[in-house]
Amino acid sequence: MKTHQFSAWRLTIRVLIVLTYYRPHTSGLTIYAERLAKGLARRGHAVTVMTSRYDRALPLTEERDGVRVVRVPVAFRVSKGVIMPTFGFIATRLVRSHDVVSLHLPQFDAAGVAARARLMGKPSTLTYHCDLKLPAGPFNGFVNRVVDVMNHLAGLLADRVVAYTDDFAVHSPFLSRFAHKTVVIPPPVELPPASPEEVEAFARRVGLDGCGPVIGMAARLAAEKGVEVLLEALPRVLEVYPNARVLFAGQYQNVLGEEAYARRLAPLLERYRDRWTFLGVLSPKEMAAFYPNLDVIVVPSLNSTESFGLVQVEAMLCGTPSIASDLPGVRQPVLQTGMGEIVPVGDSRALAEAILRVVGQRERYIRPREEIARRWSTEQTAAAYEALFEQLLAGGHSI
Repeated sequence: MKTHQFSAWRLTIRVLIVLTYYRPHTSGLTIYAERLAKGLARRGHAVTVMTSRYDRALPLTEERDGVRVVRVPVAFRVSKGVIMPTFGFIATRLVRSHDVVSLHLPQFDAAGVAARARLMGKPSTLTYHCDLKLPAGPFNGFVNRVVDVMNHLAGLLADRVVAYTDDFAVHSPFLSRFAHKTVVIPPPVELPPASPEEVEAFARRVGLDGCGPVIGMAARLAAEKGVEVLLEALPRVLEVYPNARVLFAGQYQNVLGEEAYARRLAPLLERYRDRWTFLGVLSPKEMAAFYPNLDVIVVPSLNSTESFGLVQVEAMLCGTPSIASDLPGVRQPVLQTGMGEIVPVGDSRALAEAILRVVGQRERYIRPREEIARRWSTEQTAAAYEALFEQLLAGGHSI
């Protein structure tokens, strides 16, 4: 029996995307997976996302933008992980009914899904988004080691491993083990248009008065994001620009596993409460109005739990330069476009001086929107995955 069929123009593929968290959870990984799923659906493929029902208010199944979402009930959590007793049963059923499996790491359950795909003769790809590094502690250290082992098994079983950039692929201990079957597919970046009136309305809503530069950050309030590096850079920036503002877009309350980090930052955040505004999670349309109101966006990430920083490219599409940590992958948007600066990891003094340079000579860092859009788009990413799936289905199996 055939497991796939031809449409008039291209192979129609039943794609199963598997990851621990999916929308409405917000992270770079979930945004990537959502864009990929929707992009493949727009290209005529039947896409199912299998993920955790991390919030009991979410439906077990639903259709979102042409993508079927199947959520597995969660019995309890272990740190940022979820325990799902029925995961194996549901995974077996879904792998059997799909043509190709797209796994997204870090994910404890990926090895089991990859094993099912191999046993059933279904090609599988594994996209490695970043390393998992839980906060220090004996238990978290044990969890990190277990996940590393499971990720390695998933890498062995998958037919191809996908990386965002050559830079991250070369420097990642995980990806370097599978260099012989790693392919690079640039990540999906998209942003809806925002009219000048919408941009101005956003500025009024958040109280921007044009009296000082606006520094943006778009992330979860999480330890690996390096929020304290920006906080510690602020005194130097405020010396030169006393009216400078920071707008922080993203979840900042009740972030899973980050309660201690939030408590640690609380005194610094209180000190700069007049200069620092938390906006919460913004819709894509709101983000499109957020970026043009910034003089610069900063990505001061501290470790390889960040491998690119999609928000940098989104900001660049709006004409906003970026300052990023000198981490493999994270530095690539700036290095490839020249639209910003790179600073040493965790160096608040260097970050402050880079902010002052970019704000003071902003025009020097601007590049045409078309130049940025040519490098990264959801359609390009979806087309690359489609070509990879078709190659595997045509017989280009394990290496």
